[in-house]
Amino acid sequence: MAGKFEVFRDKAGEHRFRLKAGNGEVILTSEGYSERSGCANGIESVRRNSTDAGRFEKIRTDSGMYRFNLKAANHQIIGTSQSYASESGRDNGIVSVGRNAPEAEVVEAN
Repeated sequence: MAGKFEVFRDKAGEHRFRLKAGNGEVILTSEGYSERSGCANGIESVRRNSTDAGRFEKIRTDSGMYRFNLKAANHQIIGTSQSYASESGRDNGIVSVGRNAPEAEVVEAN
């Protein structure tokens, strides 16, 4: 099963997307966009940047968890991962974004 971008509106009415791996696990979540077109542009930016390892910022949180951000060429954050208990889990999440994002279909969340 291939990955997909789910587009949805949050409680504040902003447009967001989440990238899900083929197994349904959320691997990347966007910021909120006021316009649907901004959300679509964010998805295209994820597609372009997801295969460049240099675009991923690896983070260790104050609570000892691991996360990553995917950044565009202008260093703006495009998406953020969930928290992982280990570095290897985080690194596998990065690989999964690179594997799933380029060809993922875009669907409206229910």
